[in-house]
Amino acid sequence: MEFCGLFSLKDRVAIVTGARRGIGAATAILFAQAGADVAISDIEAGTGELDAIAGIIKQSGRRALALKCDVSLKSDIDNMVQKTIDTFGQVDILVNNAGGGRPGSLLELSEDDWNFTLNLNLKGCFQCCQAVAKHMIAREKGAIVNVNSVESLRAVRDISHAYAVSKSGMTLLTRQFARELPKHGIRVNEVAPGSIRTEMMKPVWSDPERMERLRTMSLWGRMAEPEEVASAILFLASDAASWVNGHTLIVDGGYMA
Repeated sequence: MEFCGLFSLKDRVAIVTGARRGIGAATAILFAQAGADVAISDIEAGTGELDAIAGIIKQSGRRALALKCDVSLKSDIDNMVQKTIDTFGQVDILVNNAGGGRPGSLLELSEDDWNFTLNLNLKGCFQCCQAVAKHMIAREKGAIVNVNSVESLRAVRDISHAYAVSKSGMTLLTRQFARELPKHGIRVNEVAPGSIRTEMMKPVWSDPERMERLRTMSLWGRMAEPEEVASAILFLASDAASWVNGHTLIVDGGYMA
């Protein structure tokens, strides 16, 4: 295969969760530019943002499907996967990008906030992988990319403790699926971004004092843009990463070095 062809997603079908903005939106748009038809989903599908991303995908000459999906609900996930198959006939790539959480120290966090965070990040990732993998197994091929965080790699000093725990679990979940699915031609990897200029990080980049502290910690003196993570996700989803499986690709500008 030619060099550029290794990164092509021509005529493949991808599902990207949490795609109305940030990393998910950037990934969906890049996938379309690489030749994929894309089903995009988000828990908030009525704001117009998801439809706007679908419009950009269609402008790239590819097909798009916008769906409401709460990844903590198995019924929503099953509906998302089935509608994607009904519309496009297949699923070749899954990007588990939906995530978030509620802040608080482990001593103060309520049971509801703990359950919300674990259900969204860990349970949601598991259920999406399971639902899509069953379809991929029948076709004997596929690529799954989970969007994690560098906070999965250490005990955090801020207040997002349950978030870090859930993301740490996602790393082992990625590796377990990576061991279980290769016999079916399916690769499973994850990216672990650092500080990205997304809506979830707005409390940081909109606060001059916190941004100044981040600039002194960052090797580049800035936050990354969502597109800088999307390109790493494209690599892991493409044939260029055909021998990459069970890997955590850290995308943090060298912060964890």
